[in-house]
Amino acid sequence: MKFYIATDHAGYALKSYVIELLQTKGHEVVDLGPSNDNRVDYPDFANKCSHAVLGDKGSFGILICGTGIGISVAANKNRGIRAALCHDAYTASMSRAHNDANILCFGERVVGKGVIESMIEAFCNTSFEGGRHSDRVNKIDGCQIGKID
Repeated sequence: MKFYIATDHAGYALKSYVIELLQTKGHEVVDLGPSNDNRVDYPDFANKCSHAVLGDKGSFGILICGTGIGISVAANKNRGIRAALCHDAYTASMSRAHNDANILCFGERVVGKGVIESMIEAFCNTSFEGGRHSDRVNKIDGCQIGKID
């Protein structure tokens, strides 16, 4: 699998660990920054990762900030992105199985390395189930701001 990874300053310390973990498992990883832990704005890096994933069919992303909340909200503003804020292996697995998530998000201040390893394993080893979930994912992808059916 190919992963694009980006963080803000609050998620920077875990980035090298996640990159090494993914590479050890045979995945290709593209680091989209930042290059240090100086203050940056998470929407900029969420958008950078989202655009990379959207432009590279079949790829995935990983986004990390302090809690994972802000960076996942920002990523989900991009049509076609389904960024899932996960806290454990179960939520990571379900994000793939039921929501066809293409970006895994988590918070450096929320989860530890062991949990991160299990989330990445679950995310990578779970396929989208399709079926009844396909209609729901299609609705998500077709959402328009201000439109209520």
